Amino acid sequence: MRKPDLVPVALVRYKQNIRRTLEGGLNLIDGFGILKSPVLIKPNLCTIKDGTGYSVTDTEVVKAVIDLLLTKDSKLSIKIIESDSQSKDAQECFEKYGYTEFCETKQEAGFDVSTIDLSRAPLTKISFVGEYFNGPELPDILTKPHYFVSIAVAKSHGLSHITGVLKNLFGVLPRKDKSFYHSKIHEIITDLACILKPELNIVDARVGVEDWNGPTTHKIGAFILGKQPLSVDSVMTKLFELNSKDVDHLVKSTEYDLGLLEPIVLGEKIEDMSTKFSPP
Repeated sequence: MRKPDLVPVALVRYKQNIRRTLEGGLNLIDGFGILKSPVLIKPNLCTIKDGTGYSVTDTEVVKAVIDLLLTKDSKLSIKIIESDSQSKDAQECFEKYGYTEFCETKQEAGFDVSTIDLSRAPLTKISFVGEYFNGPELPDILTKPHYFVSIAVAKSHGLSHITGVLKNLFGVLPRKDKSFYHSKIHEIITDLACILKPELNIVDARVGVEDWNGPTTHKIGAFILGKQPLSVDSVMTKLFELNSKDVDHLVKSTEYDLGLLEPIVLGEKIEDMSTKFSPP
């Protein structure tokens, strides 16, 4: 196992084929690592009304990741997870963005692929004391052994400064009124990362979005992949020409072996692909 300071992030240029681009990135970070069921895949489904066309995770990226996982191990149990929020109902999102139909097709082909609305899942209290949570109740499936994949889109955010693979974890909280947590959002993001420990983190940075649902967008043309969420989000922040040290949940995450603010980057150079974002 690599030491934390030697765990690289892959920055790969998108070349018109999602699967091949992801394969190239995975090769740079030594693949998936040790897989186990269930594989929990968390796309960013922050809204039922995608104002930019790039504000939610592209379903085709999730499909490509699942196909790569099943190529590696066809017996994996894979769950696509999301919870309700003020701006969307998870079940409606699964329907609208094609996940329900995709899962049905995979099941007909003999694969164990399904969706889970975490807001309707049973809860289990866990023993955990963090920056914010003390013995939180979380959806039961999150509290058991799993392999976690966070698939985000590249966005800045007025509340959390950026929203990448770490902020994407905020969507596992079952409470619909998530504004309840906003005053402590950086502490909560850090706690969720410590609890869930995502093993694979992917940012679709083909197009970057200013604020959670735009309207301003920037063409970047990249994917970012890594096994440490902090490192991946740090690279994304640098692509925006913003300072990782200005993002509280990134700084807090340095204390918990979640990655680095200055990780090793393989593939493309950040300065060759960066695009200036307005400060949130």
